Amino acid sequence: MTYTIKEVSEKVGLSIYTLRYYDKEGLLPFVARNDAGYREFTDGDLNIIHTICCLKNTGMKISAIRQYIADVMAGPASIDDRKRLFHDHREKILEQQRIIAENLKEIDYKLDIYDAPNAEDIVSRELQFAEAEKTANALENPYVKTLISH
Repeated sequence: MTYTIKEVSEKVGLSIYTLRYYDKEGLLPFVARNDAGYREFTDGDLNIIHTICCLKNTGMKISAIRQYIADVMAGPASIDDRKRLFHDHREKILEQQRIIAENLKEIDYKLDIYDAPNAEDIVSRELQFAEAEKTANALENPYVKTLISH
């Protein structure tokens, strides 16, 4: 079965413009064209596009994806290169996950404070501490005290 670029766009969630851009960037050399010059996609093409989306969504640069596609086009002889590329990319993703997990802890910590029944007291104490630090170090107090009216 074959698919038009419009059908592929709907199936994979990429715009027609993005698919054409990927083709222009050399990411879709496996896609055949019919006699009229229109791209005709197969299920196998959709599988590779799915992998391209995965790599792009996880931050891989177009140039690295292009290299991966060149390796795919080269056949089984390129398996070692593909493994190396995926192992390296996996390590980068794991590091990103570690950083995100650390940042999430900070966000959860702040949400716990703001969700606490005594949130205003906690925040007031934090502000007093910050202001006292500025004063103790002979620094200008950048915190503006405003009256909140409801």
